[in-house]
Amino acid sequence: MARNKEFDEQEVLSKAMEVFWKQGYEKTSLQDLVDHMGIHRRSIYDTFGDKRALFIKALMHYEETITKRIQKKVESKIKVKQAIRDVFDVIIYPDDQNPRGCLTVNAAVELSLLDSDVSKKVTEMFDKTETLFYDLIRHGQETGEISTTIDAKGYAHFIHNSLVGLRVIAKTTEDQKKMKSIVDVTLSTLD
Repeated sequence: MARNKEFDEQEVLSKAMEVFWKQGYEKTSLQDLVDHMGIHRRSIYDTFGDKRALFIKALMHYEETITKRIQKKVESKIKVKQAIRDVFDVIIYPDDQNPRGCLTVNAAVELSLLDSDVSKKVTEMFDKTETLFYDLIRHGQETGEISTTIDAKGYAHFIHNSLVGLRVIAKTTEDQKKMKSIVDVTLSTLD
C-alpha cells in the first residue's frame, strides 16, 4: 500500500525554488535541498525526480509565481506606461519572500548553453514577457497613449531587454534610485 505524502508539494517546491534562486543550480547540493525543503532525499526523488528535474519544475513554479504577481499589478492599472512600470517595480521593490534578481535570468546565464531543456524553457518565458509588453504597447496605441508611429514589436524587444538588464543589476545593487532611473529612461522612449 502506498504511503500518503506528509508534505504539501507546492510548498516544498517553493522552498526548492528559493534555494535555486539564491544559490544557482550548480552550487545547490541535494543536501541543501533536503535541508531547506524539510523532506527526505527519497521523497524528493519519488515526487520530483533528480536534481535537474526538480530544477526545471522549480523554474516552472517560478514562472507561475512571477506571472501572477505581474498580472495582478498590470490588471490593476488603466494607463499602459504605469502598467509597464509596475512590471519593472516587481524587480526594483522585491517582497520579503523573494531573493533579489531573477531565477529565469540566472538559469539563462548559468545553464542555457549547457542544457537545451532549460534553454527552451527560458526562451518561452522571455517570449511571454515580450508578448506582454507588445500587447501593452498595442493597447496604448489603440487608446492614444502611445504613438502609432513606433514599432510595437521592436519596442517590446527593447523594453524586455531593459527588464532583463535590470534583473541582473538587481543582483548587484540595492540602489533603487539608480534602478528607477533606468526604468524612467526606458519608458521615456515611448513618449
